[in-house]
Amino acid sequence: MAAAVKAAGWSYRLAGPPDPVLVANVRWLAGYRHPRYAAGPRMPALVEVFASPRPAVEAVYELGDPIAVWPAVFHALWSGVLRVRLDEPLHERAVVSVARQEVEAA
Repeated sequence: MAAAVKAAGWSYRLAGPPDPVLVANVRWLAGYRHPRYAAGPRMPALVEVFASPRPAVEAVYELGDPIAVWPAVFHALWSGVLRVRLDEPLHERAVVSVARQEVEAA
């Protein structure tokens, strides 16, 4: 296989199983991918409150009712508006920030 790939001018690598923490985090966030969870008119406030990296729970309580805000935060993480380390377990004190493209667009 290696010789055939090299002859074609390609390269390849063997991938192992994905990190279970990453898989669990992506699976959780995928549950909030539907547009009904989007922040809508709260998006500017959501982006502003996470302009500096901070624990998610602090910003959520600052934005209002956690029952309404958490889904918007998870949707923003799923859609790439916000970012968090996905190789560490997600929890309420996970440090969240605005994704680079959102900062540049603002």
